[in-house]
Amino acid sequence: MEDDCMVPCANPQFLRTLPETDLNYLSLAAAEEDVGPLRALPRSLKVLAEDILWRLPLEEARRELDALRGEAGERQISFAPGRALLQDFLGVALMTDLVSIRDTIAGEGGDPRRLDPVIPVDFVVDHSLAVQHCASAAALVLNRQVEMERNRERFAFIKWCQSAFGNFRVIPPGRGIMHQVNLEWLSHVVRVQDGCARPDTMIGTDSHTTMVNALGILGWGVGGIEAEAAMLGLPLEFSPPRVVGIQLTGAMRQGATATDLVLHITEMLRRLGVVGAFVEFYGDGISALSLADRATIANMSPEYGATCTYFPIDEATLSYLRMTGREEGHLRLIRAYAKAQGLWHDDQPEFAERHFFDLSEVAPSMAGPERPEQRVALKDVPRSFQDRLARLGIAGQADHGAVAIAAITSCTNTANPVLMMTAGLLARNAAQRGLEPAPWVKTSLAPGSRVVTDYLDAAGLTPHLEALGFHTVGYGCTTCNGNSGPLLLELATRIEEEGLATVAVLSGNRNFEGRIHPSIKAAYLASPPLVIAAALAGNISVDLATEPLATDSAGILVYLRDIWPDPAEVADLVARHVTAELFKASYAAGMETTEDWEALPSPSGDRFPWDRDSLFIQPSGFAAMSPAYGQASDLVDLRPLLSLKDGITTDHISPNAAIRADSPAGRWLTERGTPPNRLGNYGLRRGNPDICARGMFDNPLLENEFFDGERGNLARIDDFSGSVWEVAQQQAQLGRGLVVLAGHNYGAGSSRDWAAKGLRTLGVVAVLAGSFERIHRSNLIGMGVLPLVFIEGATRFDLGLQESRPLSIHVPDEGLSPRVRLEARAGEQHVPLRLDAHSEAEVSLLLEGGLLPMIRRRFTGPVDLRD
Repeated sequence: MEDDCMVPCANPQFLRTLPETDLNYLSLAAAEEDVGPLRALPRSLKVLAEDILWRLPLEEARRELDALRGEAGERQISFAPGRALLQDFLGVALMTDLVSIRDTIAGEGGDPRRLDPVIPVDFVVDHSLAVQHCASAAALVLNRQVEMERNRERFAFIKWCQSAFGNFRVIPPGRGIMHQVNLEWLSHVVRVQDGCARPDTMIGTDSHTTMVNALGILGWGVGGIEAEAAMLGLPLEFSPPRVVGIQLTGAMRQGATATDLVLHITEMLRRLGVVGAFVEFYGDGISALSLADRATIANMSPEYGATCTYFPIDEATLSYLRMTGREEGHLRLIRAYAKAQGLWHDDQPEFAERHFFDLSEVAPSMAGPERPEQRVALKDVPRSFQDRLARLGIAGQADHGAVAIAAITSCTNTANPVLMMTAGLLARNAAQRGLEPAPWVKTSLAPGSRVVTDYLDAAGLTPHLEALGFHTVGYGCTTCNGNSGPLLLELATRIEEEGLATVAVLSGNRNFEGRIHPSIKAAYLASPPLVIAAALAGNISVDLATEPLATDSAGILVYLRDIWPDPAEVADLVARHVTAELFKASYAAGMETTEDWEALPSPSGDRFPWDRDSLFIQPSGFAAMSPAYGQASDLVDLRPLLSLKDGITTDHISPNAAIRADSPAGRWLTERGTPPNRLGNYGLRRGNPDICARGMFDNPLLENEFFDGERGNLARIDDFSGSVWEVAQQQAQLGRGLVVLAGHNYGAGSSRDWAAKGLRTLGVVAVLAGSFERIHRSNLIGMGVLPLVFIEGATRFDLGLQESRPLSIHVPDEGLSPRVRLEARAGEQHVPLRLDAHSEAEVSLLLEGGLLPMIRRRFTGPVDLRD
C-alpha cells in the first residue's frame, strides 16, 4: 500500500534501513539519543511517538514526546491518523457539513474543490439495513429492496460525494459492517509512504472502530466533527493518555466463549475506571487468544470507556492476516517492522498502572438488562430481569420476559468464526431434536461480512440455522444499532394492549435503554449460540444453565448442555472451511459497487443540488452558528431543561431508534406527508437537522428527575410542559439559555455528534455533570457547548433546583482557560465546577463556537458572527 498523500518526514536523520527489506523506517531506537527514552513505552504510545517524530520539527517533537512520557505537565500531544473510516449514520451528517462549507466557498467565488480530504477515506454504508423481513429464504432480497427504496435520497447523496470528493471511496450497502470489513480487508497493519514503512493508523466515525486494535493498528472512534478536521489534515489534539496494562494469565475453560470473555472484561474495566485511557493487553495469556477473540475484546472498548484496546503484533496476527488472504510478502514486511520498532510481542513495556485477568475465571454469561457492563451469570439472568421490572414499577402477568427479538448480529461476534460455527452446530443439534423457537420470537442472522455466509454454507450449517428461523436478513448492523424492524404482530399487540414487558437477546455490543426497540423493556447481550438458546426457551425467566429449553419431538426435555457443540468439532470445521481461498474468493466478488448501486441515479458536478423539500438531506448551518458562550463573562438567567441520572447514553440524548408517530419528529414528518409506517428511524434522518433536533431526548425510557419517576420525552419550565423540543422552543422565544444537569458518565456509548449538535439546536449552552465520557466531551467542545464537571464532592442536587429556578454560571474575570474553576449559582446555593477543557486549543473552540466555524474560517475567511 503506497501512500503519497501524507506529509514528508520531518526528521529524516532518524530513518534507518528496515531489515530484510528495501525500505526505510523511522527508528525510535535511533531517535532516543536526541529525544529521550522511547523503547520502554507501551506499544500504543510508540505508534504515537513515531507519528510525532514523522510530522513535527525536532524541537516541537521533543516537547510532545516529553508530554507523552508524562514529563511536561498538562501539555497536549497531537496525532495525525493515516486514514478515516466513516459509516452512513454519522457520515451523511458529516458530509452535509462539508458540502455546505463548499457551497460557502463557491458563493464567495472560490473553488469548492479546495475543501477535500487529504487522507484516504472509506465510507461504508452499513447502518441503513433494517430487519423488515425475517425467518424466510426471501428475507435477504426483500430487506435489500426495502433498504434501497427507502434510502434512495441518502444513497444518491453518498454516491454524489463519491464522485465529487477526492480520496473518498464508498463501500455500498450489502457489502458488510465497517469494522469487520476493516479487519478482514481494508487494514494493512503497515503501510508504505515515500519508500518508508509506517504503521497503519486511523480514526473512525463509530466508537467501535477500536476493533482494529486487535491487529496492532492504533485507531479509535471520534465524532463526525473531529473526523472532518482529521480528513482535512488537522491533527487531533488531546492530553497524553493514561495507559492501563492488563496482563492475561491462564486459559479459557471449555464451554466459555469469546463473548463471555469480553463481558467479564467489560465488567472489570468499567469497575476499575478506564474512561479516556488506552488499554493494552500483555502477558503469556495473549497467546491463548485467537486474533478473532482479541477483536471481540477490542470492539467493546467504548463499553468499558477506553479510548482504545491495543494488542501486540505476534504470530496469531500474521496467521489471521494469512487466513484472510493477505499476501505473504506483506506479512514479511509486517513482521520486520513490528520487530524493529518494538511492536512485536516479545518485550515487556512499562505501564504506569497494571492489572491482571485470569482467563480461567470466565464463565457463560449474558449482560443486561440495560447496560453492557451488567454481566450476569446465566443462572442469575432471570433474577436480573425481575429486578428490572421492579425498578420500572411493572408487576403482574407471568408472560413478562417473553423474548421478542433473538438476533445474531453485529461485527462484535459475527467476525469470530469459532462463535459462528458454534452457533451453527448448536442449531443443527437443536433442529435434529425437533426444537423450534417460540412462535413470538423474531429471529434474524445479520453477518458482518459475506465471508460468514460462505463458510457456514461450506460447513453445511446454513440449513440448520434456517430451520430455526435464523435466515440471513442482510449484511449490516441491523438490530445492534436499533434497526430491528417491527416486532411480530401478535406480540406487538399484547405489548400495546396488555402492557407485556418483553426483552431482546442479541449478539451485539450495546443494550442501552430504548436502543434495540422502543417497545421492549430490557435487552441482553449474549454469544450467538446463547441467542439461539434464548429463542428456543422463549422467555428470559428460563435459567439456561440448569432448566430445560424445551421438549423435543420425542417428548424428552432438552437442556442447553444436550445440544452444546463439541469444541473439537467446532475447531475441525473452522480449520477446514475458514480459509484464505474462501476469503479471497468472497472479496474478489467486488466491494466498491453492486448492481443496485450502479443503477442508482445521482447528481453530478462540484456542488450538490439540494432539494429543499427533502425529508432526508438538507444543508447544514452549524458552521455559521454564533458561539453559545462567546466572549461573555457570566452566563445568567439560565434554566435547567433536564436533570438526569448517572450513565446517560447517547441513545438517551439523540436516539437512533424508530421514530414514533406521536413524537415531535413523527408529527413533523406526518404533517409533511410521511405515512406513519414509513417514518423510519432517527439514524436514517441524520442529514436533516429539523428532524434530529426534534428527536433530542426522544427515548421512552428517559427519566427526567424533575418528573418524580415518570419516564419519557418530558420537560417543564414554569407553567409550560411538553416534549424537550417544545419546551426548548418556548424558552428560545423568551431569550433564555438552557443547561442540562446530569450524573456521572454522561454521554456514554456512541460517537454520535448529533448528541452535541442537538444541544446547540435546543439552545443548551452548558452541560453540568459528574463526569463525561470521552467522545461526547470532545463533541460538546467541537460544538461550542461548555462541558462543566461538579468538583469538591458537589453534585447536581446541591443546587437545590426545580425546573423553573434560574441558574447562573460565574466565570472568573480572566475568562475561560483549561480546567478553570467556575461556579454555578442558584439563589443562595453556590456550587463549584471545573471546565472540562484540556487545552488552550479546546478553549478557543468554545469561544469561537466550535470546530465547524473554525474549519469554515480556514477555508473561506473570517466567520461573520452576525450570521
